[in-house]
Amino acid sequence: MRLVIARCTVDYDGRLTAHLPEATRLLMVKADGCVAIHADGGAYKPLNWMTAPNTLIEEEGSWIVRNPKGETLTITLHEVISDTEYPLGDDPGLQKDGVEAHLQELLAADPTFMADDLRLVRREYPTAVGPVDLLCRDADGVAVAIEVKRRGEIDGVEQLTRYLDFLNRDPMLRPVRGMFVAQEVRPQARVLADDRDIEWLEVDYDDLRGIESNELKLF
Repeated sequence: MRLVIARCTVDYDGRLTAHLPEATRLLMVKADGCVAIHADGGAYKPLNWMTAPNTLIEEEGSWIVRNPKGETLTITLHEVISDTEYPLGDDPGLQKDGVEAHLQELLAADPTFMADDLRLVRREYPTAVGPVDLLCRDADGVAVAIEVKRRGEIDGVEQLTRYLDFLNRDPMLRPVRGMFVAQEVRPQARVLADDRDIEWLEVDYDDLRGIESNELKLF
């Protein structure tokens, strides 16, 4: 992990253009190549970022980050205040809570809850950036990568996007469809999933467990 505190301006050129005027910010470069620009506020979300895979070119007074999609992030460094690097080592990954882990287990046992033609290939299918929860195939043999969350947020869609980038490099798998499954998919996550051609689906935990709802019904 490389952490740089610098006065900088940032310009993004891709599906749209964006500009961050000069200010002091934290530049974070992860071992997998991800680059994120943070302000001293705004909780966890960066002001701008470029996920792996990408290429970081350091020039005199600037960084240029490019990805295979043709997007470019240009960071102009006006003053570098601090530049440190810490090897964090391998991370064991997020431990799912009981509900989320059980959701994954129930969906793996019967993928037809998500689509009639799905069959399970493997749980926790490995990629270079972590395991995708479920790998299935549909009736046509097309691979489907499924990420399961209790609550579906934007971060989960970003996580599945990274998995799909790596899975689609495997000639034995591609093309790989993505499906984001949660008890509740938040509106922003729906928009991002639709923009990235990722299917999203809300599932009822009690239905999966075969528990009758207490809500009154006409029929």
